[in-house]
Amino acid sequence: MRYLVLAAQREGNRLLAAALRSINLTPSQAEVLRLLGDHAPLTIGRVGELLVCESGVNPSRLIDRLVTAGLVHRRPGDDRRRVLLDLTEEGRRREHRVRVIEDALYDAIDAAGDPSAAVDYLHLLVAGSPAGNAIAARQMTAPGLVVPPA
Repeated sequence: MRYLVLAAQREGNRLLAAALRSINLTPSQAEVLRLLGDHAPLTIGRVGELLVCESGVNPSRLIDRLVTAGLVHRRPGDDRRRVLLDLTEEGRRREHRVRVIEDALYDAIDAAGDPSAAVDYLHLLVAGSPAGNAIAARQMTAPGLVVPPA
C-alpha cells in the first residue's frame, strides 16, 4: 500500500510539474500561490505551517523567489516585526491559472473512478501528522470546502 500511495503521489507530481512549466512555476511555488489565493494575508510562518509540498522546502526561500518574480508582495503587519504576504495582480492571474491546471488534473483523476473511499482512507492515514494537520487547517478555512469526518 505504501509504495502504491508513493507511486501515485510521484505520478501526480510529475503530471502537475509538467503542466506548471507552461506558466513557469514549480509545484511548491504553485502551492504557495494557492495558499495565498485562499487565505491571504499570511505570515511566512503560517505559510510554512500550511505547506504540504516536498519536505525540506524552505518557505522563506520559496517566498523570496515569488517576490523576485513579482507574484507575491510583502507588507508590514500590525507589529513591525511581522510581515504579511499577499498576491500581486500578476500573482492573482498566475494563481488562477494554477487552479485551472489543478482542476484539469483532478478531473483526470476522477475519470479513473470514484476516489471518495480512497480519499477518506488517506485522511485517516495522515490524521494527526504534520502534513495531515496542514491539510485539515487548510480545509477548515478554505471557502466552500467541507472537512471529511475523522
